[in-house]
Amino acid sequence: MGEGGDGLALTSKMGAMGTYHDAYRRSLDDPEGFWGEQADLVDWISRPKRVLDDSRAPLYRWYPDGVLNTCYNALDRHVVDGRADQVALIYDSPVAGVTRTLTYAQLLEDVAAFAGALQLLGVTKGDRVVIYMPMVPEAVIAMLACSRIGAVHSVVFGGFAAAELAARIDDAEPKVVVSASCGIEPTRVVEYKPLLDRAIEQSTHQPERCVIFQREQATAELQDGRDVDWQTAMAGGRAEPAACVDVAATDPLYVLYTSGTTGKPKGIVRDNGGHAVALAWSMPNVFGIGPGQVWWTASDVGWVVGHSYIVYAPLLVGATTVLYEGKPVGTPDAGAFWRVMSEHGVEAFFTAPTAIRAIKKEDPEGKLLAPYDISRLRTVFLAGERLDPDTYEWATAELGVPVVDHWWQTESGWPIAANLRGLDPMPIKPGSPSVPVPGYDVQILDEAGRRAPAGTEGAIAIKLPLPPGTLPTLWGDDDRYVASYLSTYDGYYLTGDGGYVDDDGYLYVMGRTDDVINVAGHRLSTGAMEAVLAQHPAVAECAVIGVEDAMKGQLPRGLVVLKAGVTTDPDDVGRELVAAVRDQVGPVAAFKDVTVVPALPKTRSGKILRKTMREIADGKDPVVPSTIEDPGVLDAIRGSLRRDQ
Repeated sequence: MGEGGDGLALTSKMGAMGTYHDAYRRSLDDPEGFWGEQADLVDWISRPKRVLDDSRAPLYRWYPDGVLNTCYNALDRHVVDGRADQVALIYDSPVAGVTRTLTYAQLLEDVAAFAGALQLLGVTKGDRVVIYMPMVPEAVIAMLACSRIGAVHSVVFGGFAAAELAARIDDAEPKVVVSASCGIEPTRVVEYKPLLDRAIEQSTHQPERCVIFQREQATAELQDGRDVDWQTAMAGGRAEPAACVDVAATDPLYVLYTSGTTGKPKGIVRDNGGHAVALAWSMPNVFGIGPGQVWWTASDVGWVVGHSYIVYAPLLVGATTVLYEGKPVGTPDAGAFWRVMSEHGVEAFFTAPTAIRAIKKEDPEGKLLAPYDISRLRTVFLAGERLDPDTYEWATAELGVPVVDHWWQTESGWPIAANLRGLDPMPIKPGSPSVPVPGYDVQILDEAGRRAPAGTEGAIAIKLPLPPGTLPTLWGDDDRYVASYLSTYDGYYLTGDGGYVDDDGYLYVMGRTDDVINVAGHRLSTGAMEAVLAQHPAVAECAVIGVEDAMKGQLPRGLVVLKAGVTTDPDDVGRELVAAVRDQVGPVAAFKDVTVVPALPKTRSGKILRKTMREIADGKDPVVPSTIEDPGVLDAIRGSLRRDQ
C-alpha cells in the first residue's frame, strides 16, 4: 500500500486478534481481492469482472462493469429463496396507535405496485424522486419502488422546513415528489402538505407530479393536475406491477443531502453495487445479524442511519426490520423502547446516545424496564455522536448486554470504526468506537499531513480509495467533492473529525473540526442558522456555535450584535430569531438560545473566533489567538458564554 498503508499500525498491537486482524490486513493489502470475494453476498444480473476502477482517481468506482438491482436483492431473492412468509417489516406507531406487519411477499407486492404507479406518472431510470414522509411503511415502499425501477430517490426528513426542502428540490430536480398529509408528534400533528406547497412555490424547479399519502389525523387538500392520492395511484389496476430494471453498479441509488458550511446543501451520492455489497457485509460482521433475526434501528428514514439500517441493510440479508414511529420518552413514557423490544423479540438494537440519555433522565433507576421481557436482546449499538462513559455505564448496567459504540458519517454510509460483534468481538473501551472496520485505512494526521503518534490528537483521515458503499462523489459536482473532502491531504479523504489512537489501536473521536454541529445525531450547519439570523432587520452581526449538551451532544447558541439605533427589546429580538430559525431550518435544529452582545471577537482579518467562543462556553480556558483584534471583546462576552456553566 505504500506510505500510510498500515492502518494505524494496528498489526503491531493487535496481532492476537486473529479473525479481525486477518480481514483488516487483507482489506488494505489486497482491496480488490477482498471486495471481489464479498461481491458474492449479492445477486448480480451481470457479475463484475473488474472490482475497482481507478482510472479517474481520486474519483474511484467499485464494480464498474457489474449490473444488478438493489430492490431485487432486498426483496425478490428472499421470496424466491423461501422467505416469502417471513416478516420483513414491523411497523410500530404509538403516536398513531397502530402496529402492522408486512411479510417479504406482501412488501414485494406493495413495492412492485407503487413502482408501477411511478412509471405511470412518467418516472423512468435515472429520474429523481424526492420523498418527504413520516415514519410510515409507505416511506420504505417508496424508497424500494424507486430502486426497483432505477429511479434515484432523495429522502428529506419530514421535520425540515419549506426553505430546506426547496433547496433540495432545486438541486435534485425531481420529476415526482412523494409525501404525506401529516406527521405525528407526541403532542401535535404536523401537516406536511402546506410545507410542501410552500417549498414548491419557493423552488425554481417544478416537479411534474406529487403523490400524497393521506393519513386520518389530517387530510391534505390536493391540487388538481399535480397532486395524486396514494391510494388512487395504487388502486384500480391502472398501473402494472413493475419488474426490476437492470442498473449499473455505478448508477446512483439515492442522493441524501447533508448540511454544508456554505449555503448550498451537499448531495451525497450512493451507488447501487458498492452500497449493496458493503451493507450486506456489515450486517453479519459488524452487527451480528443474519436472516430471520429481528433488528431494530430507532432513527428516521430521513437520515443516513435510516437509509442504511432501517431499510436496506436488514432487508439485504433477509432479516426482520422494525420501523418505529415514536420517541424514546413521551410515547407514552420512558419505557417505550423496552416495550417494542419485548413485543417484537428484538435481538439487536441501534439508536443514538441522545435517546438513551433521554430515557436515563426520565427513569434514572430503570424502573420502567421491569415489566418487559427483553431476554432476546443480545447487543445495543449506539452512534450519531460521542457515547459518553456515564451513558455507556448506565445502559450496560440496566440492559445487561454489550453496549457498542461505533462511528461513521452520512458520507461513509456504513461504519468506519466499530467493535465487530459478528466477526471478532473485542474488549469495549468506554469513549472509543473501537477499531477501524475492514476497508477503511484510518490515519491520524498532523497539519503537515504526517501520521501522528499514538495518543496525539490530529485530523482523522482515510487513505484512498474508500471502500465500497461510501460516497463516490457529490450530486452533479465532482469538483466540490474533491474540494470538500480530498484536497486537504493528498491521497486522503478528510472526515472533518479530530481524534487520536491509543496504544492498543483503538480510535477516539473527539469532535468536529469545522462549523457543522451535531444535535442529537443530526449534522446541522451553523452557517445555515447564521444566514437566517442575519436576515433580521435588527441584526448587524451574528455567530452560531455548538455548545456541549448532556442530552443532545451539542446545542446551537446564537450571539447577535444589534444595529446601532435599534430600540427593540433584546428579548423580543431573541424570540423572533428563534422563531425564524425554527421556520426556515426546522425544529430539528433545537435552536432556542440567543444572546445579544455588544460585539463579536474577531481576528484582524475579520474572522469570527467561533472555536474560541465554543471552548469558553464548554467551560474550557482556551488560548486566545494572537491574531485577535480586540481581546476586550472576548472578555466582555465571557460571562454570557458561560452563564449556564
